[in-house]
Parts: sequence; structure tokens; C-alpha cells
Amino acid sequence: MELKDKIELLAAAAKYDVSCSSSGSSRQGKEGEPGSAHLAGICHSWSDDGRCISLLKILMTNQCVYDCKYCVNRASNDTRRVMLTPDELSYLTISFYRRNYIEGLFLSSGVIRDPDYTMERMIETVKKLRFQYHFHGYIHLKAIPGCDPRLLIDAGRLVDRMSVNIEMPTGESLKLLAPQKKKESLIGPMRFIRDTIAEQRDSSRSIRSTPGFIPAGQTTQMIIGASPDNDDRILTLSEGLYRSYRMKRVYYSAFMPVVSHPMLPTVDKPPLLREHRLYQADWLLRFYGFSAGELLDADHPNLDCLVDPKSDWAVRNYDLFPVEINTADYETLLRIPGIGVKSAGRIVNARRVGALDGADLKKIGVVWKRARHFVTCQGRYYGSSFRQMDQLKQELMPYQAAKKLQTGGSEQLSFFQEILPRTKSGPESGLQNLFLVKAGEIG
Repeated sequence: MELKDKIELLAAAAKYDVSCSSSGSSRQGKEGEPGSAHLAGICHSWSDDGRCISLLKILMTNQCVYDCKYCVNRASNDTRRVMLTPDELSYLTISFYRRNYIEGLFLSSGVIRDPDYTMERMIETVKKLRFQYHFHGYIHLKAIPGCDPRLLIDAGRLVDRMSVNIEMPTGESLKLLAPQKKKESLIGPMRFIRDTIAEQRDSSRSIRSTPGFIPAGQTTQMIIGASPDNDDRILTLSEGLYRSYRMKRVYYSAFMPVVSHPMLPTVDKPPLLREHRLYQADWLLRFYGFSAGELLDADHPNLDCLVDPKSDWAVRNYDLFPVEINTADYETLLRIPGIGVKSAGRIVNARRVGALDGADLKKIGVVWKRARHFVTCQGRYYGSSFRQMDQLKQELMPYQAAKKLQTGGSEQLSFFQEILPRTKSGPESGLQNLFLVKAGEIG
């Protein structure tokens, strides 16, 4: 088979793996050798400095001894199988890099023979890139669950980031849809990588020549929608992975109905909106001081698709609002809808000079349309008063979501359509009582 045909097949098979990012790498090149891409990000994503950059994302082979029900590369699937040798893959990567097509490599693979053999071939590819071609660009390597820990050490000293996909939110779902994989075979490498990173950092404080180990940390990915697990279970798991395994990112991949099986759900489209809400909630866990138990619980096991998770939390906890923008601490500011990390910091700095009002918040970058219902400025309440909580939630919805709710339509929500202005007959026209008492107290 021609190399071009292999690339097309293996690149297409790799597109379902989203657990890749390059932020945090510190690898630098040397004079006279191919340049460094240590500040770059991933394929069709954003780097820390705001650039959109590219990454060669490919499988070494789509052959696999496992028969995971949801995977397009499962052993029982009737598909064309191809394999790239370490020589082919390393030459391909450096050729693309020298032509400025890519800035790094994301390498995964189906399991050939056994995990150790597969991992050895992937490491051989990375060694050729580092030592034969002197490639100092970013490399993200997918660790093969069940391989010898010594292979993880060898790989970790050569690559910038590694990931082990947790696949399913619960052990029960994993046993049902991927019976050949064991929970411990996925958790074990995560734990080993976490401990080795910690040991390397401790050793480097006293011995400067300590070899580096995965400078950009580890990530993981789970599939959303292939099992009946609710969002509460998913977010609780993500919170545990961040806390216990020091994950840089947990990625969520909406289930793509690319293969059929009696145990898989029948869906027309992947649950992309649910995936989007999970990423928003994940952001709240990482940067806004929220816990999974605050966002979801037994009474609210799933994220609301009509509003973002922070707005949904604020509506359910409306008794905590409104807060005075000139006296609230930084942590409280982060919990106000329409106020992000940057705008919260700007508010704290700006109010040292003088008291802020609504116009000042708009200039700072606050999304005033949302925030005004939850804040006061020098005692003044700028929001509407609501008779029912549903009216407040409808006010916080994107236009398309509110329209769908009013009409009862079933059209897929789009966040890329032009946002039309609300009419006077919308929810604002009759909103009178939710904050009526508080607004009267504030004056």
C-alpha cells in the first residue's frame, strides 16, 4: 500500500481521540537543529499565546486485539487494516515539520500483539525523531494500558505529554462495553505517571541534571453518551482525577455512532451540546472554585442544556444574590454569571481607585446582560424583578434556546447563528417579583 493511503486511513482513525494539548512544554532546540515548537499548541486548537497551530495526529496502526464496542478500530469491525513502521512515521513527521505543515506530533495506536510490543514500537518512533532527526518539537504520546512501567519511564523522558484514556465514566460501563480492559489497567498507569512526575520534581530541586519526565503532564479522555451515566457521575470522576492524579486536562468526547452494536445507544447525532456543557462545568471546577457537588446533585443529576452551568447554579441559589460589586471578595465575584477570571481581577484592581457602577463594569468586560441580575453597584440594583425562577432562567438563555422553549421546537440549538434582538413581548415585559423584596431593601 502507498504511504499516502496509509496516512489517510490512520489519520481518519485517530480523529476520535481528543485528549491532546501541548501547553506546558519547555523543550527547546539547539543551534543548527530543527527549531523548537515548545510554545505551540495542538492541531486546530489554541496555544497559551493565542495562536492556532497544527499537530500531526495519527495512529501507528488501526489493528487492535481489543474488541471495545464503541471503537471504530475494534477487532470485530470489518475495516481495512494498515500499519506504519517507526521509520515511515518518523520520516513522515520530520518531513511535515520541515515544510511547516505541523508543529508537533500526537501519536496513538491500536494494540498489536500485546501492550508491551505496541509501546516499544511507539518509543522506537520517538527515539528516531529525537536522536536521528534531532526533532525538538512537541510530542504527545498515548500510553498503552497494561504495558510495563519501565516503558512508561523510557517514553516519559522523550515526550512532552502522555495520556491514558479512562474511556468510560464508571467501572460498570467499562466492563459492559470494553470487557477486555480492566479499570486498574487504566488507573495504574495514571498513578505511576503522577508519582514519577512528583519524584522527578523533588529530585530536580537537589540534582539539576535529573532527566526530565513529561514536562507538560498527563491528560485523559472519556466518552459521553455511550453509557447511561449521568453528568453528576462524570463531573465527580473528573474532580477526582484532577485532585488525585494531577491531570492537566480531562477531555470529553461525544459518542459518535460510527459503529453499531446492540449494547450501544441508537442516536442520530452525537450529543455535542452535552459535551459543550461538560467542558463549561469542567472549567468551573478548574478555575472558578466550584465543586462537582455544588453544580450537580441527586435532585439535579444532569446539566441544563438551555443555560450554562454557572447561570444554572446561580438561579438555583438565588438567595445568595445580589452581591455588592464594590465589596465582594474575589471568590464571590467568580460565582457571578457574566464575570470571568479576567474581569474579576480587573474589578478588584479598579475598585481600589474608586467605586464602580454599571457603566464601569461594561468597560471592564463584564457580560452585563447576565451579571446585572445578580449584583448591586453602590447599593443600586440594575436587574429586573422576577415572579418565577423560570423567567430568570429564560432571561439568561441564548436567543435560540429561549425561542425553542417558547415554540416547543425540536431543532438542534446553534451557537453560531446570528443572535437577534429580543422583542418587547419577551420575558422582560412582565418580570416583577423574584428580586422585588431585595431591590426594595437596596433602594
